[in-house]
Amino acid sequence: MANLLEVREFDLITCNEDFKMDKNYHYLSPKRFNELKDFIYGVVNNEEDTSILDFLKVRSQRHVGEIISVNNYVGLIQLKSGYQIQILPKISFDYDDCSSVETKRIFIKMLRSMKDFPSKIFNEAHLKIDKMNLYEIFISMYLQEVRNLIKRGLKSSYLKQEYNLNYYKGKLVLGEHIKRNIAHKERFYVAYDEYHVNRVENRLIKSTLLQLLKQSKSNENVKEIRQLLTFFEMIQPSTNYEKDFSKVVIDRKTKDYEMLMGWSKVFLLNRSFTTFSGSTTNKALLFPMEKVFESYVAKQFKQLFSDLNWKVSSQHKGYYLFDNPQQFALRPDIVIDCKNGRRIIMDTKWKRLVANIRSNYGISQSDMYQMYAYAKKYQTSEIWLLYPLNDEIRDHEPIIFESNDDVKIQIYFIDLANIEKSMYELKQKLMNNSNIKEDI
Repeated sequence: MANLLEVREFDLITCNEDFKMDKNYHYLSPKRFNELKDFIYGVVNNEEDTSILDFLKVRSQRHVGEIISVNNYVGLIQLKSGYQIQILPKISFDYDDCSSVETKRIFIKMLRSMKDFPSKIFNEAHLKIDKMNLYEIFISMYLQEVRNLIKRGLKSSYLKQEYNLNYYKGKLVLGEHIKRNIAHKERFYVAYDEYHVNRVENRLIKSTLLQLLKQSKSNENVKEIRQLLTFFEMIQPSTNYEKDFSKVVIDRKTKDYEMLMGWSKVFLLNRSFTTFSGSTTNKALLFPMEKVFESYVAKQFKQLFSDLNWKVSSQHKGYYLFDNPQQFALRPDIVIDCKNGRRIIMDTKWKRLVANIRSNYGISQSDMYQMYAYAKKYQTSEIWLLYPLNDEIRDHEPIIFESNDDVKIQIYFIDLANIEKSMYELKQKLMNNSNIKEDI
């Protein structure tokens, strides 16, 4: 992958050759460094409260010069030259083999929990994670979805056709007939309905396959694309993507196309899974790790407590900081309601804490104010803040904050490299509280 730079969250990128071998930096040539800067400043942000400058920051560092820091977003950026920058999440491992392969595997597992991620089921064994970058992996996911659709059968529908035939069929289009056949009495310009696979969804899939055939650098993906295109020989590629996507209606009959249409929008319209969109000469598939982490943990909780009479709700609604009038909605990430009336509030934060009590472990004051508001409005003293485990905080003693008005906030670190064990240990902590027998 000579045409690719792989970095992790919170890494620093420089174009200063003096730091080319420095382990604290990743080096890009000045030309590619400036390309990345052009991408950063050329990206359009679609939401007022989110800025690409929050995740790719250009700043100056003494003795080094300009650097670009990477924060909170993970995925792949393809620059105008075709050079790619792959950003992987910062995941802590308790063993030496903390390779990018294992990191990518965990990240993809996390992505599957996201509501808007258009691939819930795929054969992980078929993904060449060790050989492919993230973009090629996503292409491979798409190809798996197409293969599954073909196994179930491409949908057909009645499509209006107009042809100038030497026999009569359907309905005569009088105006066109007179225009075309005034000297050809043996012909008929007619319109008729034909049951055919050349429907809009199949046209968009064929267009996607043709585009990916040009873009993919993976021999495995290219081979698969060529094989799949043989099933689309009777289908015309789309010539107007936006118009054709507007015609797609996902219902009971077209449910098989839902995932594929989501992916086709990504590939054909240069869409990402974020609020950012770039120029047509740049491609970016970027995922906000705050949302990925939140979604993944919520899914784990729902699976974890399926054997108990506990109701797990994500993004809970209904409470406001002020009641008259109702203003400033409160929306904790996870609310657990137990059968005996016990209520537990949990919030996930994608942030690396530090083992320094003087700096409050890196916990922001605003987060603590938020947790305190949850405790008061939800009338519970059981508040948990969940952070990803990192090497610095590993094996740290329990972190608990208590006030004199019965508010208790406990910190727990999710070990993403050992998610099942980590979540089980959290479950045991919750079950060890009083009155647990009433909930089982």
